[in-house]
Amino acid sequence: MKKNPPHAVAPCDKTDDHATLSNAPPAPERSLERALGNQIRLLRRGQDLSVADLAGAANISSGMLSKIENGGISPSLATLQSISRALQVPLFSLFASFEERQDCSFVPAGQGLTIERRGSKVGHVYQLLGHVLRGDVVVEPYLITLRENAVPYTGFRHSGVEFIYMLEGEVRYRHGADSYHLKRGDSLLFDSQALHGPEALIGSGTVYLSIIVYPSTQT
Repeated sequence: MKKNPPHAVAPCDKTDDHATLSNAPPAPERSLERALGNQIRLLRRGQDLSVADLAGAANISSGMLSKIENGGISPSLATLQSISRALQVPLFSLFASFEERQDCSFVPAGQGLTIERRGSKVGHVYQLLGHVLRGDVVVEPYLITLRENAVPYTGFRHSGVEFIYMLEGEVRYRHGADSYHLKRGDSLLFDSQALHGPEALIGSGTVYLSIIVYPSTQT
């Protein structure tokens, strides 16, 4: 049985306190002006019109149209009406590519959906704390409580990665051939395609946060 030495952080490298901790790319900027400009450019090119052609038909300068298409300025409603007439499309169609919606899932304290995931055993209580509505990945955050009668089970296996953060109690958690003694404040990030799960409960009142991330099957 493999044990982690006290205060060891492996195999992660030590990180400067002032360094950026995440390598995730920045979220794309949602700009009405940029989306509007892209849509106008798309419609113009679809009708095989040059910037000068559309600008002349809309009675605006080519320079202004270029700035609009590049998202550099916020055109007035009158200007947009002139462009839509010149393109012979409804005004609302200029906004077709812009979406202001942003996913958000709010779960009040104690009101997570209590469920039993496939393969869960007696005494394993899962509360789903939210879910993403769209996107390339699925994120499932669970609050997991192991009751006193919980049965150890190390046969969980699913696609993606899983992150565990201990909130209360202690548990010995197995991942593949390794075993980790997790206490309050400890965390574990692992490939969840390998067999894993709590193999020994230490004491009672074990609670931890589990976040599972896997590719979306949406087309």
